[in-house]
Amino acid sequence: MKIQMKLKYKIQFLIIFIAAIIYLIAIGYISISARQATYRDTKALIDSKVNKFAFEIQDKLNQNITAVRTLALSFSNYDILPKDEWLNVVNHMYDKVAPAFPSFYNLWDSWELSEIDSSWNKPYGRIVNQHFRDKGIIKTAQTKRSLNGDNEIYTNIKTSNREMVLPLYFDVFVEGKSEQKLMTSLISPIQKENGEYVGVVAVDITMDRFQEIINEIQLENLEGSYAFLLSHKGKYAGHPDSSFLNTKAIKNPTAQESFNLFNKLDEGKAFSIIHKKDEYNKDYVSYSPIQIGKTGTPWFLGISAPVSSIMDEADRNFIISLIVGIIGLIILGTVIYFITRSITNPVEQVTKVLKQLAEGRIDDKMKLSVSTGDEIEEMAEALNTSIDGLNKKNIFASNLEQGNLDSTINLLSNKDELGHSLFQMRDSLKKAREEEEKRKKEEKRRSWVNEGLNKFADILRQDNEDIQKLSDNVIKNLVYYLEATQGGIFLMEEDDEGNNFLNLKSAFAFDRKKFMERKIPLGDGLVGTCAIEKQSIYMTDIPKDYMEVTSGLGDSNPDCLLIVPLKIEEEVMGVLEIASLKKFEDYQIEFVEKVGQNIASTISTVQVNIKTQKLLEQSKQQSEELSSQEEEMRQNMEELKATQEEAARQKAELESLVQAFHQANYIVEYDLEEKITEVNDKYLRLLGLTRDEVIGTHHSYKMKLTEAQKKDYKKFWDELRAGKIKKDTNVAEVGNKTFVFAETYTPIKNEEGKVFKIIKVAVELSEFDLSQAKSV
Repeated sequence: MKIQMKLKYKIQFLIIFIAAIIYLIAIGYISISARQATYRDTKALIDSKVNKFAFEIQDKLNQNITAVRTLALSFSNYDILPKDEWLNVVNHMYDKVAPAFPSFYNLWDSWELSEIDSSWNKPYGRIVNQHFRDKGIIKTAQTKRSLNGDNEIYTNIKTSNREMVLPLYFDVFVEGKSEQKLMTSLISPIQKENGEYVGVVAVDITMDRFQEIINEIQLENLEGSYAFLLSHKGKYAGHPDSSFLNTKAIKNPTAQESFNLFNKLDEGKAFSIIHKKDEYNKDYVSYSPIQIGKTGTPWFLGISAPVSSIMDEADRNFIISLIVGIIGLIILGTVIYFITRSITNPVEQVTKVLKQLAEGRIDDKMKLSVSTGDEIEEMAEALNTSIDGLNKKNIFASNLEQGNLDSTINLLSNKDELGHSLFQMRDSLKKAREEEEKRKKEEKRRSWVNEGLNKFADILRQDNEDIQKLSDNVIKNLVYYLEATQGGIFLMEEDDEGNNFLNLKSAFAFDRKKFMERKIPLGDGLVGTCAIEKQSIYMTDIPKDYMEVTSGLGDSNPDCLLIVPLKIEEEVMGVLEIASLKKFEDYQIEFVEKVGQNIASTISTVQVNIKTQKLLEQSKQQSEELSSQEEEMRQNMEELKATQEEAARQKAELESLVQAFHQANYIVEYDLEEKITEVNDKYLRLLGLTRDEVIGTHHSYKMKLTEAQKKDYKKFWDELRAGKIKKDTNVAEVGNKTFVFAETYTPIKNEEGKVFKIIKVAVELSEFDLSQAKSV
């Protein structure tokens, strides 16, 4: 039986039926594609989050290991000082570093005992210095360990001789403390220039602050998600469940029989897996590496999210799409007559673009041009907006990959999570680059200062018996090192009337030496003012005629002028004046001030030695003149009275000279058996001893002598007995005080020309650098 139906109804039925089929297919395809896209986007968001937080943890760990590496490099010159002095220097450095790093639980080092103590010849044994925190207070300890052999852990450290991250361990550092902390140790070796192992600098850090980061990592709309931290050996260093800490992860948590988690960790690259917990529950786990210094043993940050949670949102979108489709079909049946033709083409265009998006294609040519004036047009515009946003994000990500961190994009809305994540990643990369540039700049400045101090320490050890040569060498090298244009060194001198003035000892400018006579009274001009106020002067606004009128360095017109006093404590020995065409940085000014202190100390020592030698020569000359006068008196009795009066006058002058000499210096007399026979009162007052306590004691009494110094000791006295004048710098310990003396030993001969005693003239250097002093 045929069903009778008008043609228009058949057409409407056919159109409705076909349109319904097409509509259902389109909605179904869109829903499924959107579900898959949501799943992919969520995984990409998890990967982005794990990369971000991994970089944050990596930055914290690298800050710690960089500090340890810097200390290890600084200690590579350990052999320039004696053991006790060097260990004191090391601990002073720790006193500064430990408070600056609150994350340090225990800052320590280990020195091979054979490198520190020349009497120890065994291949094991070490000295350990520790700066550790106990209830917020930094405490110190120094112990000797491995005296009977190295343990397995330290043997591995010594054999590897490279930066290391020790495996995780629980440690109760403070005795009697019940709380155990999970920690690790970052280690950097101390090496000689040839790479030979000397010891290590290390820091113990707890996992508490990283556990806080782990606990704070939350993924919105992903119930059951959590983060964890794995060490290189696959042990949990951080986990929301504390029972997992210091336990090993599962070797193969996937459904793949050949998968090995630890092999993937050894590759040091980011990866993700599907963790099959049981037949029905699976987790998506994303891993991101954390590269720690130069260890080559990366840690990994992981974020785990249940696949069911990831799919919940996609499923909700899928169900909503189906419901909307059903409702649309009901509405479509009533209005299909009016919109059949207008809906076909736009739907096909939208479907085509969605397919291209599902395939990962992004291009401005995919944008739609729909002007139906209804929801189809709005959907096309929304799709066009999405295409614009994804295309710009793609370009933005490419710019970041190429290093263009100033690139930016406009967010689609305040809820544009992908855009926010890209901005956060850009800001993190920019911050990391800025911090790295700042670190390199500071490291370059410290290196410049240290090299300069070492350079001028060598210069000051040369020509230290000739002030003129020393001044020429110092000012020339200082101008070169600062890349300045002019420089001058003024020394404090005294005129015949006893008035102090500054004398231009040496000047250097424009790559040639200038010999100039220039005397500046104290308080006159900037140089004289600097000597009076004892403070550095730095000027950048200099009049054109200033240098010619005030500075004494010529008629140049530099952009800046630096004047630094050469002082020991509050005593000014002279003034440095440096002019430059470019401005000095703060660290350069501090460097010149430090060099100025060293110059002042050296000049003081040289001047004392020159004065002492001059007094001795005057005393010898006057003694010879007195003997000649006595001989003349015996030969000429007629001039006896006049000669006696002249002798008495010269004797009084000599006694006054000797008295002044004793008041200005520390005088000790020794017999040829190296024992003290006489000592002046000034020396006794300084040492706090009585004359009876000193007379008869040996020259080496109260002095520290190394094996090498004992070997040279006999040669030193043999040369004195042979009549040779000796100069030295010695260290003496009396009570709890340490004294440093610049000493001149002069053999005294009798009438037969034989040495019968030794006179020592000493000057105490209260601020003398102990690293330059040696015991005899």
